[in-house]
Amino acid sequence: MFALTRFRAAFAAPALALSLILAAPALAASSKGPDTVADVAEKVMDAVVNISTSQNVAPSRSVPTPQLPPGSPFEDFFDEFFKRRQQEDGDQGQGQRPRRVSSLGSGFVVDPAGFIVTNNHVIADADEIYANFNDGTKLKAELIGRDTKTDLALLKVKPEKPLVAVKFGDSDKMRVGDWVMAIGNPFGLGGTVTVGVISARNRDINSGPYDNFLQTDAAINRGNSGGPLFNMEGDVVGVNTAIISPSGGSIGIGFAVPSSTASAVIAQLEQYKEVRRGWIGVRIQSVSDEIAESLGLGKPRGALVGGLNDDNSPAARAGLKAGDVVVKFDGRDVKDVRDLPRIVADTPVGKEVDVTVIRKGKEETFKLQVARAPEEEKTAPTKASAEVDKPVAKKVLGLEVSSITDDLRKKYKLKDTVKGVVIVSVDRNSPASDKGLKPGQVIVEVGQEPVMAPADLQKRVDALKKDNKKSALLLVSDADGQVQFAAVPLN
Repeated sequence: MFALTRFRAAFAAPALALSLILAAPALAASSKGPDTVADVAEKVMDAVVNISTSQNVAPSRSVPTPQLPPGSPFEDFFDEFFKRRQQEDGDQGQGQRPRRVSSLGSGFVVDPAGFIVTNNHVIADADEIYANFNDGTKLKAELIGRDTKTDLALLKVKPEKPLVAVKFGDSDKMRVGDWVMAIGNPFGLGGTVTVGVISARNRDINSGPYDNFLQTDAAINRGNSGGPLFNMEGDVVGVNTAIISPSGGSIGIGFAVPSSTASAVIAQLEQYKEVRRGWIGVRIQSVSDEIAESLGLGKPRGALVGGLNDDNSPAARAGLKAGDVVVKFDGRDVKDVRDLPRIVADTPVGKEVDVTVIRKGKEETFKLQVARAPEEEKTAPTKASAEVDKPVAKKVLGLEVSSITDDLRKKYKLKDTVKGVVIVSVDRNSPASDKGLKPGQVIVEVGQEPVMAPADLQKRVDALKKDNKKSALLLVSDADGQVQFAAVPLN
């Protein structure tokens, strides 16, 4: 189990004592949990396995004997020291031999035929994998498939008789405060049961693009990785994956991949030995308060389309445009920018879905056919440019802007397809600077209206001020044509 260390909290003694006194009544009132989890544990215990792995690790390079000037008084000392080290390592130099490294984790059987779920990081780079069962049986496991983005892996063993298996439950039904039970192999102590509650949902711990972890205070420690998190019916609602801990031990903050994510990934690993995710070909960004106000959304919601990957992407063919805010995909609400990648990824490749967007304050629905995600999506880097020596054209919102001339296109290496008004300098104390705008970027739209000259930009800004708007929503392109939105305050 890897530890995610976020911070260390220090409390003065009086403050800590006060907090304990104030918390005591609430703790006493809520301390009663289920009368027992023994029946649930007994039912599922045999389906939980300890995962042991081993691998050969290349030896570290030996320390070379230092080169000393001839006649140095230290020459005899170093010769004797390194000669003795070589003798201790053996005539062949055992320090040069590969080392055998072992590790332990957890897993659980999801099919009596021998399919086992664990974390990818438990078996990563392993030469041999074994599943150790509650009755003492030890079986060699084959890696069927892995998914690094969700840190899941599927193994297969060949049992002599059908195994006890557990099934995935519905993690979407789990509420904060619901009781859960973790079983695993912490610190090599197999068959360990701990109990706690779901303390939070949809946690993003920056471990991958599809983070939506369940958080629990059930004790999870090193070695619990890959083990199941059960509800009180004995169904798996999560795969224990990570903890936050300054010491490596449990402090009551553990994370599990929800079964809603894990079950879909495992089904694909079993069928294809890989994960085939949905893809629509959009670049998205979050909707800030300023952007929501500029688009007339009322409050921040949805995922803002900053641009399309290419003209032949599913989103482009369906008619989506930069500036659209996706609020629903295939009947599922998109509450914020993190929802859309997960929903799209979980959608079967080839499925035709309805996509609801807010465009210029109105709700529109498009039909779109989901494609398969490329192995790697490349994002073009933003190219920095030097400032123009002298001001050009108008100054608006703290920006010196100009129409794109041949000289400026060459200076900033702008592609021929990039159209709009180029930024040639930025006032360091302006809101535009705070939003990260830089010389060489091109303003393509203001308030979802195209601009081709500084006068167009000024006109749009004046109109927004007249309408008592608080900010101007700019669509900004880099030299390669990659675009994103920036809401710049008008005051």
